[in-house]
Amino acid sequence: MAPSLRSHEPILQGDNKPPSPTAQSILPQDQDVRYLHNGDFVTHSEDTDLRRGLHQRHISLIAIAGAIGTGLFLGLGGSIQTAGPLGALLGYLTIGLIVCAVQFALGEVAALLPVTGSFVRHTELLVDPALGFAIGYNLVYGNLLSVPAEISAVCVLFSYWTDINSSLWIVIFIALTFAVGISYIGIYGEVEFWFALLKILFIIFLILLGLVINLGGVPGTPRIGFRYWKTPGPFVEYVGTGNWGKFLGYWSVMSNAVFSFAGTESIAMAAAETRNPRVVIPKACKRVFIRVATFYMLAVLIVGMLVPSDDPRLGDYSGTAATSPFVLAASAAGLRGVPSVVNAIVITSAWSSSNQALLSGTRVLYGLALKNQAPRIFLRTTSWGVPYVCVLLNTLFMFLAFMSLSEGAMTVFWWFVDLTACGVLISWSTVLLNHWRLIAAMKKQQIPLSNLPWHNRWTEFSTPAALALVLIILFTAGWQVFTRGNWATSNFIASYLDIPLVLTAYLVWKFYKRTKIINLMDIPLAEAIERAQRDIEPEPKLPKWRKIVGFLWD
Repeated sequence: MAPSLRSHEPILQGDNKPPSPTAQSILPQDQDVRYLHNGDFVTHSEDTDLRRGLHQRHISLIAIAGAIGTGLFLGLGGSIQTAGPLGALLGYLTIGLIVCAVQFALGEVAALLPVTGSFVRHTELLVDPALGFAIGYNLVYGNLLSVPAEISAVCVLFSYWTDINSSLWIVIFIALTFAVGISYIGIYGEVEFWFALLKILFIIFLILLGLVINLGGVPGTPRIGFRYWKTPGPFVEYVGTGNWGKFLGYWSVMSNAVFSFAGTESIAMAAAETRNPRVVIPKACKRVFIRVATFYMLAVLIVGMLVPSDDPRLGDYSGTAATSPFVLAASAAGLRGVPSVVNAIVITSAWSSSNQALLSGTRVLYGLALKNQAPRIFLRTTSWGVPYVCVLLNTLFMFLAFMSLSEGAMTVFWWFVDLTACGVLISWSTVLLNHWRLIAAMKKQQIPLSNLPWHNRWTEFSTPAALALVLIILFTAGWQVFTRGNWATSNFIASYLDIPLVLTAYLVWKFYKRTKIINLMDIPLAEAIERAQRDIEPEPKLPKWRKIVGFLWD
């Protein structure tokens, strides 16, 4: 069957029943329900053109695959150097708690509205269509540049072993990434599932290896214990002196930790391609946070015990495994095979991240097209349910990876990539704002929160607290450039330019389409809840052996 452009009228999942009287009562009298929901709920286009090929195990490990990457394997050393072992641990713990709030907020909204594009489409219904437009294009732009950036990183990683021309690796990984992106969504799920398992097993291995080295389990290596927590100390003074300098070190690590955890928010991007999403996605949100936070906390703790914060090699970032703190510790213990293994795993991590960026970018663009905020040609799908025009556009941008062959061009390329850095914080802010508006609308319409498909009472307090903290981190991410002698125009732009870009897109669409902030009473919650109650499928009972084997994702 040839790719087709089909009808895009919204449907009620599973049937075309009219909204209930309760649902109608919360809408303006002269407003047609179907018109109001155009693209806000699961549409006919999503239901017929896309395929539900992702299972519970895929969704759970896709987020883990995205969050456990170069930031964990290569970036922890810089955090230890900046803040010290305890400062880094506290920084990652703080961001871990924020990620917990983000994941639970996303899970509650996605369980009610399991649509392609996730929190971008949620914003359309809960906040303001103009904000959804701005956040959507911010994500599309960021992912268009993230894929070639990851492919460029793969080339650097291969240079650790061989001096073969990087063009070969660029062509190979563009072809591989395109092949995964254009394939049936279930193939993408399987690829990410096995890569995630590989990374999980490897990080467990590194944590255990680090513990063995630390306790003197390697012949000829003395026991280290918490020696480096005493000398040079648990904290490092950064920019300032005394307690203020130690606090600034901790605060800088929080900014770094945000980007290490980046990717967990994309867990619901393909909700319309997930089986039983109202049950699967909330479960995945909860369990992904627990697993990712555990791995990061243990990794930061072990690295802080293995390598002193004043080791100059921690700041010598080459882009390969050579300066990974795990490699430094293993090399000191005489374990020579570890660097190559770490490099190989980081290559799979970088390619996995490119696959995830491709999925996220294409599904957000597809969601924008559903709302007539992007050309409708992006709604075209293959017979196996992949928005192939979106994939082709992203593939064209992959060729920007060839800029890595020119030093000057690469500088410009990374400058553009850096502009998307604070996009993670903007995305988290959007997720939390959506949830905050959902809770406010439920209370305004006097609908019990227990009617939500998935709800945790403590999120009523964690969401506003996390939102406030995320906004503080967003606006202070580049604080170093404001200190004496540390001004750098490139760093200032990388830290803050994305904020006016999003605001400009928001204001342009708002004035062009004359959109308004959605009135809490006009959000069609009763209909959404009624639809959710009809759609939830009972979970199959699994045999005991299956529960044991699937403890990582079930």
